Order: sequence, then C-alpha cells, then structure tokens
Amino acid sequence: MAKENDISETAPLLSGRPIESEDEENLTGCGATAACNPHRALHRYIALFFICLLSFGSYFCYDNPAALQSQIKQALSIDTQRFMVLYSIYSWPNVVLCFFGGFLIDRVFGVRLGTLIFSSFLVVGQSLFALGALLDLYILMVVGRFVFGLGGENLAVCQSTYSVFWFKNKEINFVFGLQLSLSRIGSTLNMNLEPIIYNAFSKTSPATFRLSMALWFGLFLCVFSLLCGVILGLMDKRAARILKRDSMETGEVIHFRDILDFPVSLWLIFFICVTYYVAVFPFIGLGPAFIADKFNTSIAYANFVTSLVFIISAVASPLIGVVVDYTGKNVFWVSLGVVMTLASHMLLAFTFAPPLLAMCIMGVAYSVLACALWPMVAFVTPENQLGTAYGCMQSLQNLGLAVVTIIAGGLVDSSGYLMLEVFFCAWLCGALLCTTLLYLNDAAKGGNLNKSTKERNRDKKIAEAQAEKERLQKELPVNYGTDDSHITPKSAFQLRNRYLSKIGAKLPQSYNPNTLALARHGFLQ
Repeated sequence: MAKENDISETAPLLSGRPIESEDEENLTGCGATAACNPHRALHRYIALFFICLLSFGSYFCYDNPAALQSQIKQALSIDTQRFMVLYSIYSWPNVVLCFFGGFLIDRVFGVRLGTLIFSSFLVVGQSLFALGALLDLYILMVVGRFVFGLGGENLAVCQSTYSVFWFKNKEINFVFGLQLSLSRIGSTLNMNLEPIIYNAFSKTSPATFRLSMALWFGLFLCVFSLLCGVILGLMDKRAARILKRDSMETGEVIHFRDILDFPVSLWLIFFICVTYYVAVFPFIGLGPAFIADKFNTSIAYANFVTSLVFIISAVASPLIGVVVDYTGKNVFWVSLGVVMTLASHMLLAFTFAPPLLAMCIMGVAYSVLACALWPMVAFVTPENQLGTAYGCMQSLQNLGLAVVTIIAGGLVDSSGYLMLEVFFCAWLCGALLCTTLLYLNDAAKGGNLNKSTKERNRDKKIAEAQAEKERLQKELPVNYGTDDSHITPKSAFQLRNRYLSKIGAKLPQSYNPNTLALARHGFLQ
C-alpha cells in the first residue's frame, strides 16, 4: 500500500488513481474516464497542454520585428530609431499595467474572461500590425504594437494563475519550467521561420505584401492561442463545478504605500533588473542586422545565431534553476550572469570571434541571471508585499526597455553598431556595480542573499524553533515563572505531600523534622 501511494504522489499518470476523491460528483460515460475527469491526473495534463499554448502566439509575435528587421526598414523606408519604436511602444502600456494586471484579473474580469479579453488584444494588435505593413502605414503598425502590448503581459498573468490553481502543491515547478521552455520555442520559431515565409513569395511582389504575409502567419498563431483559451476556460468552468473549487485569484494585491517600506536591497535588485535586461532585449531586436553586417553573413544565419539565446534558455533554465536551488549563493550567480553577458558583448564589439560563441555565452548567462535574480525578491520582501514588489520590478523593467530601445536605435543611425555595443557594455557595468553594492549591503545585514541553501535551511529551522518557543510562552499562564510549582525543584517532603493529597490524607501545615518523621512512618491520618 505504501508503495502504491508513493507512485501516486510521484507519478500520478502511472497510478490512475483520483487526485481528489472527497465529495466527488457522480460522473458517468465519457465524463468518468481519466481524460475527462478533473479528479484524474491525465485530465490535468490535458489542461496543461492548453495552458502552455495560451501565450505561444504572444511570444512568437513579440519578436516579429527582430526577425524581419531589414525587411521592415526596407519596405517602409524607415531608419533604425523608428524601427525600434515598434519595440518600445509595446513596453509603454506595461509600465502601468504591470501594477494593475493582477487586480483586473482578480476583481474585475476573472481569469477565464480575462484570458479571452487579453488574447483578443493580441489578435487585434497583430491584425493592425500586419494591415499596416500591407497598406504601407507605419503609424498603423505602431498602433498595432501598442494594442498588442495591452494584452501580452497580462495574458502571462492569466497563464500563471491557471497553472497555480490546476497544479498547486503537485508539479508546479515543472509546470512553470515547461511554460518558459515553450515560450522560448515560440520566440525561436519566429526568428527562423518568419524570413522563410517572407522569401516564399515571389520577389516580384511588393515588399509590403511579402512583409504582411509573414505577419499574418503570426496572427494565425494568436488566433490559435485564443481558441486554446476558450477550450481551457470551458474545461476550468466544468472542473470548478465538479471539484467545488473556489474562484481563482492571483493573490497579488497591489498597495502603493508598500513602496515606501521597500529596503535598499530590494531597490538594488530593481536596478540590476533594469540595467541588465536593457542590454539583452534591445540587442535581440537589433542583433540579426548587426551580426549580418559585421560578420558578413546571411540574414537567415544571423537570425539563427540570435535565436540561440532563446534556444539555450529553453533547455538550460530548468537545469540551472535546479543548480541554484541546490547551491544558493544567489548574489554570486547574478554576478556571474552579468559578467558572462558583458563578456559576450565585448566579444561581439571588439573581436571577430564567431558570433555563435558569444550568443551561446549570452544564452547561458541569461538563464543564470533569471534563475538567481527573480527569487531574491522573496528573500527581502514580506509575503504580503510580494505582489507590489514584483509589479514595481516589472514596471521599472518595461520603463527601461521603452526608453533604451529608442536610444539604441538612434545610436545605430548616428554612430553605428560599435557605439551600440559600447552602450550595452556600459549598462552591464552599471548592473555589475549594483550587484557589488547589493553584496556589500547584504553582508552588512548578515548576508542572507548570498547564503548557501544549507545555511538558509539551518537558519529557517532556528527561526521556526524560536517562533514556536515564543508561541508557547504566550500560551503559558500569566504567573508562570513566579509560582514555585512551575520552576522550583520538588523536595522529598513536597513530593510526599502531593502524593498524600491525592489519596485524601491530612497534610502537615508546615515543614518540621517531627512532622516529616511521622509522615514517613504512616502515623498521619
């Protein structure tokens, strides 16, 4: 029996046993099968399939401009700075929406309706983006990317909410790792597939027509993700009824006043996030054209090399996450990620080493930093402020990306790609400086952020023991510590008196040798 239970816990698909059995609705027919019964693990994994595909279209379309940079600039006759506006305009709405996305899903729409609404924003935004390319209207493409940005980040919140409530306390770490991997696969497919679609149409066709056809394919994937949201919503509504589950909430309630209580270490984490990611994501947008120009390669090869960041991240993130969990030392890993990324940019800027090497280093570094940086917020922030902290972190990140992408595009137009790489290296030096300050600030307070996992577990046990001790002390009587019956060791006379009182004998009124002798020989009645 114990062995069977072990199988149920570690491999629910193999056990075939219900995950939840209390108050189970009497299901019949197809609804009682493992594939259709919400109590069964197989049904949850079918739901996971649709959960992972919710944002597949979003990640595919986000980097459409990067995959088609030269084509967009040529077809619309725009410079690099105007091209980078297609990226920055996505980030501007999320400077604010990252604060309110969880609230909208929790209190206004609900996760099912919210998923459909934000997926619809993606569909409408990508439609306007593709239509603007077809009509050669740059401003319409900018509007399309803005609308697309209204849905992208909030759809990710919906996806996380579904994951938590379908897999809470079961396989949640695996689920989030799988989501990240599939998201990176979407980005990788975009970088390699969009140029192929563009070139599949006759070269005699207008460039705007060929460009729009490639973008319409992205719209198809957004519609596909929307349909997955519809199916998942129907599955979830049925599961909620059968499992008698409460309404789903993200749990992230934003309180702006909490910002005033943020410690210095948390602000340093925010600055590391901004200074690091502005040297990665804008580079992904400009990377293919830069690599093709400097190393004299084809656009297809440059797209493939740039996409290695996503390919390596998809494979390495779960593995590196396990390593960071096992070792701890988060500040060390963050420092390593920053230094490796700085090294990759310096290789691209100042050497002619194969770009494949630099992008592989950047892919590993990106995974290392992401796995070590984001969990540190929970180490320095109370649980009731986590939603505010992560919302602030994402908002600052989007603000940095919105501004830096425009500046990066202007640098390419005015000074070339070498100055662009120097610009990115400067940001990474800022990230390294913030990491050093974080280490020093943390060390002055006990070094919790850079402790090993073993040390953290030890401190956690000590803290739990101390908390239990304080709890017990609060439950003791008020006169505990003043009453001799609690703390004074019992003498032989006192022990005998306690025994005599239990059997109903008359007790001596005070201690004296004669009375004690009589009591010892049983003469007291």
